[in-house]
Amino acid sequence: MTECHQNEHSRHGHTNTHASGGQWVTAAHSTLHCLSGCVIGEVAGLMIGVWLGLGIWPTIILATTLAYISGITLGVVPVMRRESLNFWPALRIIWLGEVVSIGVMEIAMNATDYAVGGMQAGSVLSPLFWFGIAVAVPAGFLAAWPVNYWLLSRNLKKCH
Repeated sequence: MTECHQNEHSRHGHTNTHASGGQWVTAAHSTLHCLSGCVIGEVAGLMIGVWLGLGIWPTIILATTLAYISGITLGVVPVMRRESLNFWPALRIIWLGEVVSIGVMEIAMNATDYAVGGMQAGSVLSPLFWFGIAVAVPAGFLAAWPVNYWLLSRNLKKCH
């Protein structure tokens, strides 16, 4: 069990460490946290790209850049608060795990969205645009979950 999972259990008064599902549950929580940040930037980037009529690659670059900004922000802020750190020391704690996790999510999400045609939709009001996002989000989670498990098991990713 990872240190963050043990700390989570002790905060909630749990003593049976196996009842919770162990490290896969911790990895799922970490992946969901990371996914929430990614989705904010991803959707904003896709909406801007489609709305402006940008091509596929500029839209992917914009969505990925915004996903990194929002994802890392949602990772850094809790560490800054919990550890009473400034931005750069907090970033040093979480950067590797976030960069890898967000990268895997973005590859899966953008490839899935592209494959179903969401980012090629003519408008953000198109059902195809929203279908692409609806399919891409679970794909991002499923791709990053085992990666986060691996990162956490090797203490390369920190819980926030």
